[in-house]
Amino acid sequence: MEINFVEQDTLDEMITNTGASVSDISFQSSVMLVFLRHFGCTFCREALGEISTRKQELESSGAKIVFVHMAENEVAQQYFERYDIKNPIHVSDIDCRFYKEFGLMKGTFNQLFGLSVWVRGFQAGVVDGHGVGWKQLGDGFQMPGIFLIHRGAVKDQYIHKTAADKPDYAKLVECCPL
Repeated sequence: MEINFVEQDTLDEMITNTGASVSDISFQSSVMLVFLRHFGCTFCREALGEISTRKQELESSGAKIVFVHMAENEVAQQYFERYDIKNPIHVSDIDCRFYKEFGLMKGTFNQLFGLSVWVRGFQAGVVDGHGVGWKQLGDGFQMPGIFLIHRGAVKDQYIHKTAADKPDYAKLVECCPL
């Protein structure tokens, strides 16, 4: 698997809601950097729900969870509270600059609206209760991804092939003992 190369300057410029940069945090502990889709997306809300229920387990591995989103911090905070994510660390990237610098692309029609996406969307939105969302605050075509960062370097990544991909967060963290 090819790991995206990210400039150290990019990590330094990613200032979180706490005032620390992603780079600074990565020198204190490993970082699981979760790039979300827009908050109206069913799969974004599904990811928030899963991370919320597994946050303690994931962070016990030594990885600090940092979210990247396309909204103002105050709006994002409302979603983190809705999913009971306590003391979230997050970066607002309204212009999707950091998404681009991490190599996260805009989705194609099939990646966003293909049959498998509709099937998973029904499961996540209706059956699992995350709701059927509408585009809100952000680029509805932006694809998500997850990066494990340690001491300023990307050690592993999960690049979504469709908006409906459901990563195994625990496996991603445990695959890279840092």
